Amino acid sequence: MHIAIVGNIGAGKTTLTELLSKHLGWEAQYEAVDHNPYLEDFYNDMKRWSFNLQIYFLNSRFNQIKEIQGLDHHVIQDRTIYEDAYIFAENLNEMGLMTERDYENYRSIFDNMTSFIRPPDLLIYLKASIPTLVSNIQKRGRDYEAGIRLDYLSKLNDKYKKWIDNYKEGKLLVLDKDNLDFSNNPEDLGFIIESIEREIHGLF
Repeated sequence: MHIAIVGNIGAGKTTLTELLSKHLGWEAQYEAVDHNPYLEDFYNDMKRWSFNLQIYFLNSRFNQIKEIQGLDHHVIQDRTIYEDAYIFAENLNEMGLMTERDYENYRSIFDNMTSFIRPPDLLIYLKASIPTLVSNIQKRGRDYEAGIRLDYLSKLNDKYKKWIDNYKEGKLLVLDKDNLDFSNNPEDLGFIIESIEREIHGLF
């Protein structure tokens, strides 16, 4: 069984992945943010480094999903390969931060890669408003995230809505992060776990 958690920057994906892994006893697979050699450069000069960053993420997540699909136990994944294309790369292209040539090259690589993998059994979308995202980003205090623009976060939210509204690859669970404090409220975490179990049991 493969569950993937998706959502905007600061939505709480990593925290929820940790909590669910602990409570369900499943392996957690995290996004390789701290070791990404392009991330800080990207936030300083998005136009120059957007293609490099997205190719790094794409390759990293393709390797991750190949590993997940070769395992014989349950996995919870923090972010997916699909977000790279449908959210981040597409948004960078529309904002003029990735050239049309680079974007078409990127999408060709993405389409080729995803033809070899399966989507997750359950996709969990952490929906969050801009104030919630900004609050969480400020709390974790990553230097390279300090300059993230509000219009950038807003455009990403619009992309997530469009993608999730049209998601047909498998089971989907949408959680409203504005009204869920799963890191501090055990009842909220319990509600999420019950919702997941309901969806999982519906798979069989």
